[in-house]
Amino acid sequence: MKDQPSGKDYKISRRGMLPLLGSGFLIPFLGFGKTNIVETSTAEEDEYQTLLKPDGTAVKVKVSTLKKSKVVKKNLSNSSLLQWLNKK
Repeated sequence: MKDQPSGKDYKISRRGMLPLLGSGFLIPFLGFGKTNIVETSTAEEDEYQTLLKPDGTAVKVKVSTLKKSKVVKKNLSNSSLLQWLNKK
């Protein structure tokens, strides 16, 4: 058998580098980098509500966006809404 050089004289050949690279690529699959925090998506984030635009087309909007929206005027009649939209 060949004598292995000791200490600083030992050089890694290309063939010796392949197992090191292969094991380096396997680390993510073993799960060492995973965190224990589990992301939970609430049902509210995934819920959508269908609304009508002024031109009559249907639009899907997230419920969370509707909850964050600002109310301009409550109890608005259809005719006053149309007048308000045409002001733009």
